[in-house]
Amino acid sequence: MQLVFLGTGAGCGVPSFFCTCKACQEARDEPRFSRTRCGLVLMGDETVLVDAPPELRSQLIRENIKKIDRFILTHWHYDHAGGLGELEFYVRTKRQEMIPTYMSTVTKEWFDSTHWFMKDCLVVETFESGYHVEIDEMVYTALDVQHAPGTFGLEIEAPSGRRTAYTSDTGPLPEHTHERLRGVDNLILDATFWGRNWMPEDHQSVESAINIGLELEAKQIFLTHLSMHHDQIVTSQELEAFLHTFGDHIHLAYDGLRIEI
Repeated sequence: MQLVFLGTGAGCGVPSFFCTCKACQEARDEPRFSRTRCGLVLMGDETVLVDAPPELRSQLIRENIKKIDRFILTHWHYDHAGGLGELEFYVRTKRQEMIPTYMSTVTKEWFDSTHWFMKDCLVVETFESGYHVEIDEMVYTALDVQHAPGTFGLEIEAPSGRRTAYTSDTGPLPEHTHERLRGVDNLILDATFWGRNWMPEDHQSVESAINIGLELEAKQIFLTHLSMHHDQIVTSQELEAFLHTFGDHIHLAYDGLRIEI
């Protein structure tokens, strides 16, 4: 199973259209440093989409992904759900069949009230913390995180027992989630802020994300949901140099990065 990072940026992306800081300029000069909003695709016999960022159409084209078999929506915030309309076009013009979809009760209430015109495009199964579903012999389990009501992370376990955790939006991990993820093979974690954490109840800073990964003794750690210019401005190259001091198992996630899980 291959995991593809569609996007790795926080809410305003990098570069932001309104910003000329050194991080945004780095991304304008070198497109590989650009960051669209967060989403994943898991590719095996079936293609599983996790979240629908506003740039979803261009992300899928960039990665040459031409089908979606399942959809998981971790929460309803715009930077994770702004591309939902692309799935309507896909279902009506190509797939001709509803996409099996998993979201929490809170997110489903939001979806039903704001995207009622897509009820015949997504067949929604309620997915709460602790629920799991098997897709392509991989077990997806919803993880309790601290963010907006109804938000969950994901643990993805392969038949071999290898585990990958995806928590792109979370404040301090609840204790039971923290313990569950101890020794995880791949930890993909919120690292929104560099410097002061503006929203400590809802997000991590780079430093706190690294500390969590080290505490959990995760074998590989990938930092995502990066804002790059909040609270302090930092370039990807500067962050890479900082991470290097911790060893070679801590990485910045980049748009288009692919890992085997």
